Amino acid sequence: MRIAMIGTGYVGLVSGACFADFGHQVTCVDKDAEKIAALKRGEIPIFEPGLDTLVATNVKAKRLDFTTDLSAPVAEADAVFIAVGTPSRRGDGHADLSYVYAAAREIASALSGFTVVVNKSTVPVGTGDEVERVLRETNPQADVEVASNPEFLREGAAIRDFKFPDRIVIGTSDERARKVLAEIYRPLSLNQGPLMFTARRTAELIKYAANAFLATKITFINEIADLSEKVGADVQEVARGIGLDNRIGSKFLHAGPGYGGSCFPKDTRALIKIAQDYDVQLRIVEATLGVNDIRKRAMARKVANAVGSSLRGKTIAVLGLTFKPDTDDMREAPSIPLVTGLLDMGARVRAHDPVGMEQARKELPEIEYCDDPYLCAKGADALVLVTEWVQYRAMDLERLRREMAQPVIVDLRNIYRMDEMAAHGFTYESVGRTPLKRT
Repeated sequence: MRIAMIGTGYVGLVSGACFADFGHQVTCVDKDAEKIAALKRGEIPIFEPGLDTLVATNVKAKRLDFTTDLSAPVAEADAVFIAVGTPSRRGDGHADLSYVYAAAREIASALSGFTVVVNKSTVPVGTGDEVERVLRETNPQADVEVASNPEFLREGAAIRDFKFPDRIVIGTSDERARKVLAEIYRPLSLNQGPLMFTARRTAELIKYAANAFLATKITFINEIADLSEKVGADVQEVARGIGLDNRIGSKFLHAGPGYGGSCFPKDTRALIKIAQDYDVQLRIVEATLGVNDIRKRAMARKVANAVGSSLRGKTIAVLGLTFKPDTDDMREAPSIPLVTGLLDMGARVRAHDPVGMEQARKELPEIEYCDDPYLCAKGADALVLVTEWVQYRAMDLERLRREMAQPVIVDLRNIYRMDEMAAHGFTYESVGRTPLKRT
């Protein structure tokens, strides 16, 4: 099959490279000439494990190429995937669909023969209807069908998620479109990837409902963590105890500083706005969004309480800046309100992240960045573990204590055992566990 992928952001690039790896002929299109030139040189604009190799392999095999001009790829395509950004719109929280509609207008002018136009971007319910209207209005002669195919990729594990999916949701009522998309995803039948065909609006809502539910699950265990600290319980054991119930499941029951990233914050806001437009109030989702926003800022106060005095003039070391490991994505990262809060309290902040410091400098230009976690900790009055990178899971605790001015660690991801930290002489605060003081 011939595929045109409009947009070379996270979703577009990963999807395009994986489709090419299936054996399809894929052309990724982007208006950013510098990005396309870099991709042609083999330079990947995002950090995703294995993506550089996957792109290089399929470019070499001539199954994957890149261009700024969509005319020829769209004219030749069996399917055109729209994978452009849908950021939160300033002022009201709705998804900004301007890039989607602009892409649809350009696609319409280039269509030739029967083509399926597929919304891969996360879009509000009803966007497929509007994309179809734009296509038919711009090119009334076009033989085109519009489908929804939301993505469910986790940053840091996107390639595996694409090739071994829990489900593939396809929203279309057209039999020709169904056949094209079934053929595109046919290589996954060996992995028993379940194709779920449904109505277009249902597919659009599935994406938002899934992300809102996962965000709610994270926020729930974070609130239970706060209660655990007060009553002397261990939230990790609570999470295991409820997660062993297969009606609940163990995933996304890890207490921490709150969720971030490109999807959960944006999509929960957008879902609330969609519901309001239809005169429906999603009280649980509204509470999830509010609790999460407050929680991220509250982590700075948790650090201040651990130090036990004013942070003014104190040096705080922060390990981990990206919103999760194995990505350089800083969007809505918990580290941003944490660091901002620490600075507001008068602290000096230095930080380390294995891959995210270049992106972090754009968000947090006023702090010091260190190339080594031990250098970051040197002379610090407290160290805060924010992102659970594997590099931080087995640090030399004796060396860490020697380097620090005060042996205070605030572990926002519960990486270490409390008894181990106490044995090494640390004052150790974690999330949802009764703190142990150093001996």
